[in-house]
Amino acid sequence: MFSLASIPHFARNARRFREIAGVLARYGLAEFLAASDPAFLKDVLVGPAGGSLTAMRREERLRLALTELGATAIKLGQILSTRSDIVGPEVAAELCKLRADTAPDAPDVVAATIAAELGAPTETLFAAFEPTPLASASIGQVHRATLADGTAVVVKVQHAGIEDTVRADLDILMGLADLAERGIVELRLYQPLAVAAEMRRTILHELDFVREERNLRHFAANFAGEPRIVFPRTYPERSARRVLTMEELVGEPLSSLAEARSPEALHRREELARIAADAFLEMIFRDNFFHADPHPGNLRVLSGDRLGLMDCGMVGRIDERTRRALEDALLAVAEGDAEGLTEQVMRLGHLPPGLDRPALRADVEDFVADYADQPMGAFDLSGALTDVAALVRRHGILLPPVVAHLIKVFVVLEGASRSLAPGFSLLEVIAPYAGKIIARRLSPGALFTRLRRNWRDWNGLFESFPRDAAEILRRAREGRLDVQLSHRGLDATVNRLVYGIVTAALFLGSCQVLANRVPPLLFDISLFGALGCVGAILLGLRLLRAIKRSGELGPDA
Repeated sequence: MFSLASIPHFARNARRFREIAGVLARYGLAEFLAASDPAFLKDVLVGPAGGSLTAMRREERLRLALTELGATAIKLGQILSTRSDIVGPEVAAELCKLRADTAPDAPDVVAATIAAELGAPTETLFAAFEPTPLASASIGQVHRATLADGTAVVVKVQHAGIEDTVRADLDILMGLADLAERGIVELRLYQPLAVAAEMRRTILHELDFVREERNLRHFAANFAGEPRIVFPRTYPERSARRVLTMEELVGEPLSSLAEARSPEALHRREELARIAADAFLEMIFRDNFFHADPHPGNLRVLSGDRLGLMDCGMVGRIDERTRRALEDALLAVAEGDAEGLTEQVMRLGHLPPGLDRPALRADVEDFVADYADQPMGAFDLSGALTDVAALVRRHGILLPPVVAHLIKVFVVLEGASRSLAPGFSLLEVIAPYAGKIIARRLSPGALFTRLRRNWRDWNGLFESFPRDAAEILRRAREGRLDVQLSHRGLDATVNRLVYGIVTAALFLGSCQVLANRVPPLLFDISLFGALGCVGAILLGLRLLRAIKRSGELGPDA
């Protein structure tokens, strides 16, 4: 069903909508052609690398289509790669491969962007500025520069006009999500409008480099006491919404260490994998604030085997309620408690109407049984998390975005760690956190915090209770005490009852008219009596049909 509310989204961006529709139609058409197999079109429908689209899997064609559609689609795909509970594990795994190598802006365009954002030309702001970028991604490009005091920095500059394109694409996305939610019953379960709104918020946050600069300072403060974890220092006076200046971290990419095979190199790689795992677990379980894109390109090995983390535009924040539920889930897994894990899954997720709880509990018990006997050193954490995502998707449970991001972080982190050290077990690093969780909850500081929070609530209740009780008694004495009762679903019952009474009255009245042969007569039968009886019978049948559809008559009705 088409929604009038969605028309403005498409009308404002008609040209871009036609372009998107054309690309999606071209890639979607290959799925139909794969079945009909017209050989004369196989050389026409080719992807960017020259491969035939008809020979590709649907997931591959989706990735290629998103790549062709540009920055916004790539970012959407990267976010959807964290939502295997929505798109399924196969699509999520394929979308993890999305990487954008975008053509850089010309040097004069970059200089104009910096001057417009910082209020001065590059010659004034930097002692040296390299016009050729180090890299160019979907949102921006990175240039080397030198400050007046000789400090080597990198300057991240947003592509000119990218924000207008992104906002137009997001406008279309919101329109499509609105259409899906209103017109496709099967998709309402996944709340497409809410999911699209969350994606829109995430992407717009990445466009704001002031927010990324603040994230970097936040991470640096959290890890100030840990010399082996480094976040680049930022320069707020040379940063703005579309320009970010930060310290250059000189080192080698984490992925480059995978080549070394000597015993010393293997030990070094295992140590770095443990440092990376510890850093992300501290972010999650200690700080409630984590880097949400830990692929190896964002991790750099610095001198002294320190680990540098970059590109902090995509982050996750965990509220207290979600953190406690995650900790309880971790404790349930550690103890093999299927019932406790089921309870935490239901507490974390958005449950569909009519959830089959016994079936969910049975699936969780099977999951726990499948993974309980695996030795810790060989435990397949990625497989376990993928199975959890598939399980909740099968039952129509929608995970909060932060939980979906966490699953992606653990999967990517384990993959990066095992590429460095094949025998590395992320679960062995996670396991001690079960003890840390219990120790932290029972610590004097945590107990005092809970006591203070509860005291504040109880104190407010005790302060307001005398006043509220006096107000209730005063209204009762004055006869102004109103009690409002709400009976959900009672309106339909009352309507049916009235409908049935009216139908019965019509039938009995019509029978009386028939029996007394009230004129006018037709074949010695009262015309009005006959019509009334027929009408009452039709109304009664309609009422019975409505009741049967609602299931109130039982399966044998």
